[in-house]
Amino acid sequence: MPEIAEVRVVRDTLKKSIVGRKIKNVKLLYPRIISGDAENFKYELSCQIFRDVRSCGKWLIFDLGEYSFLSHLRMEGKYFYVPSNSPVGKHTHVIFKLDNDMDLRYDDVRKFGRMELVKTSQIAENESIKKLGYEPDDRKLTADYLLNKFEGKKIPAKTGLLDQTIINGLGNIYANEVLFASKVNPHKLLKDIDRNEAECIIDNSKRITAKSYEVGGCTIRSYTSSIGVIGHYQDYLLVHGKENDPCPNCGKPIIKEKIDGRSAYYCNSCQK
Repeated sequence: MPEIAEVRVVRDTLKKSIVGRKIKNVKLLYPRIISGDAENFKYELSCQIFRDVRSCGKWLIFDLGEYSFLSHLRMEGKYFYVPSNSPVGKHTHVIFKLDNDMDLRYDDVRKFGRMELVKTSQIAENESIKKLGYEPDDRKLTADYLLNKFEGKKIPAKTGLLDQTIINGLGNIYANEVLFASKVNPHKLLKDIDRNEAECIIDNSKRITAKSYEVGGCTIRSYTSSIGVIGHYQDYLLVHGKENDPCPNCGKPIIKEKIDGRSAYYCNSCQK
């Protein structure tokens, strides 16, 4: 699943291609991708111009002036910027026909992604956006904020870092990496995390996601065929996907376990 770094890379790359382009019409090949009235989605976006592409955590925000649409890629959603006469793939679900004989196409093998039409002035009040916590590089993400969020919560730290209402944008890969860098065991309960550990989580969340963004993300290679981006952060991963490999710090084997249904990779020696 694309996480905050990958979404930011997609945002930047799409912005170069589509800002200033007019949408001639919208084709919905799988209308259930749209949250709300699909026909109204088509109607309001037709003949509008892409003014900007922004992001909030794992959400892309396509600004068309009075209206915007929110897009969450979920597990396998991808955008392709291709000539309009290109063959339509079997996993293409939404096609934005542009005024330069190009298409912006949304593909999604699992059909988990979602798009939602919103008034641009009301994005902050949208139910999907207003509940989100702070992004890793937001100055409001402080130890006091985290400790307040963690207080009394009897859930594992790994589960807590995946809660988008606490830190906005971390997914499974970066949660594993952040906990390892912070020397916090993924099983440790949120309520037991101290101030020093909270500060380490903040610092490492910011550092790791910034580095991943700098090198094009980790899972972004799945977008290469459309927008020419190759991510390299997979070369920097220390524990995620490294089951039984030696810990880079102590040499003991990396453990893989399921915590609340998600794969946790960690060193039981370094993350006591």
